[in-house]
Amino acid sequence: MTEPQKIKITGTGLIYRNPKPYLRAVHAMHPCLSVDADGHIIATFDLGQGPESLDYHTVLARSGDGGATWNLEGPLMAAAKGRRSTHSIRTSLLRNGTMIGVGALYMRDDPEVGTLNRENFGIVPMELFLVWSNDLGRHWSPPHPLAPPLQSPGWEVSHSPLELKSGKLAIPVSTWRGWDGRLPCGEQAVVFFSEDGGKTWPIFSRTFDGRSTGLIHWEQCLIERDSELIAVAWQYDPATGKSKPTVYARATGFPPKFGPATPAGFLAETCEILELDSNRILSVYRRADRPGLWATVIGVPGNDWVEESSAPLWQGPLSGMFGEKASSDELSDIKFGSPSMKKLPDGAIMVAFWCHEDEISSIRWIKLTVD
Repeated sequence: MTEPQKIKITGTGLIYRNPKPYLRAVHAMHPCLSVDADGHIIATFDLGQGPESLDYHTVLARSGDGGATWNLEGPLMAAAKGRRSTHSIRTSLLRNGTMIGVGALYMRDDPEVGTLNRENFGIVPMELFLVWSNDLGRHWSPPHPLAPPLQSPGWEVSHSPLELKSGKLAIPVSTWRGWDGRLPCGEQAVVFFSEDGGKTWPIFSRTFDGRSTGLIHWEQCLIERDSELIAVAWQYDPATGKSKPTVYARATGFPPKFGPATPAGFLAETCEILELDSNRILSVYRRADRPGLWATVIGVPGNDWVEESSAPLWQGPLSGMFGEKASSDELSDIKFGSPSMKKLPDGAIMVAFWCHEDEISSIRWIKLTVD
């Protein structure tokens, strides 16, 4: 049963919008939210002339008044010296006050091509890395290489690292084809685990397996609930160029062994989930069958997964992967998405996402409550 009144928007605003679009092209994408012990909100996101531009990089903004105003503090790391590259970083605030970021460094040897190969959906040579901050994001360490426990030509790094109750760290990622279009390890979504604070990542678990079907599982989000992990992913079929219904999988133990991919009940792209209480999860996503950014409350008593209510949060355009153009072009043409969510001290939920409005991609926030 759908009861939209359960999800209530209590505020909205901008985290970042290019202040001088008449002077320079600056678009913002892919936010990550954190909330510190004092209730200050930290947002990291990417800036660039375009989604594959040669100036693409990650910056940080901070709000001390609940999102009413934001101070843009600048890049997390300086541009790499020597070989031309761009980067994108996803961040989290750990319980001890340390911030951690997992990043992808893209080698941009040819300035006339993007990060994606338009012929075969491959990606430029890339490396994974980590950065840390001991002062809530004001200063960051130099990048530290991340050696993955699984070999792949490329990776999609779409969500923030997750600190488990045990203190272990987890990073959800997906394999990606190399520039030549080859992917020897096959399509799969996995989670890397570290037991030493992020120094090494020797363990992985497979969340969604597309090696036999060819299906890609993007924008994988991972949460810990009670004694289990729940992963949710955007499912894409490269054979048709279209998105398929969203799936989730659950696991217990360590290393966790995830169960089968199960339909989540909606057609979502760039889906984020957050535990509301012991029996409910909130999901926010770009809806692929109807326009706009949507929220769905999911009941999870026991091993069930039941949609309780859904509501639109932002009435944007219909945008996604519809198989009408080359996959790389459709992916670059997406107009909004990548929500990030955190609970605030007053119990409200802050959602940040990027959206293309009036020819500019900006970072918006929405506050909501769930009855």
